[in-house]
Amino acid sequence: MKTADTALFQWVPIRSLAPRHRERAALHLLALEPHDRYLRFGFAATDEQVRRYVDGLDFDRDELFGIFNRNLVLIAMAHLAYSPDAKSAEQRATAEFGVSVLKQARGRGYGARLFDRAMLHARNRGCTRLFIHALSENAAMLKIAANAGATVERDGSESAAWLKLPPDDLVSRVDELVGQHAAELDFRFKVHARRMGELMGLVRDVGDHIAEKARIASE
Repeated sequence: MKTADTALFQWVPIRSLAPRHRERAALHLLALEPHDRYLRFGFAATDEQVRRYVDGLDFDRDELFGIFNRNLVLIAMAHLAYSPDAKSAEQRATAEFGVSVLKQARGRGYGARLFDRAMLHARNRGCTRLFIHALSENAAMLKIAANAGATVERDGSESAAWLKLPPDDLVSRVDELVGQHAAELDFRFKVHARRMGELMGLVRDVGDHIAEKARIASE
């Protein structure tokens, strides 16, 4: 049984990404290992194709989430996509989920955390279904979907997973709002800590330079 302390300890700050993060998103995807990039896109995407994908991201229609480390590197990212030409009510109420995690950040459950965050946002936006299209060999992604209760259908080298979402309520809306604000505060703290670290490094460099000048002058 999870206690409140355990849940707090396991909390991961997940930020909503904006157009100003487009270059960070590109650098994240370009930094994926070749096989991880293959699993993310379903084919061996070239750098040019990755750039084209990022350039085409619609931050107004879709939602992107990211996890940053203390050096402000985007180490995990999720894309919750909505069909731009949905015609039926069912299509408009369906969102597609995709996720990527850098090699050095794997094994920490970030993919599952981003999936949970995406489910919460999709619910609050009025979606009733979450869709995941992945290669059948992408065991990690399919496991995340299955653990959440999704129905996974395999068709040779490709698989599809469908997850029915419950309607939003006051708790789901408060959860998303609190998580979003907490993640923003966490990011600002990391920015401040990095700037302070850079300032302290500059002060040390100046001090070392002055000490060296004094040593030379005394010789």
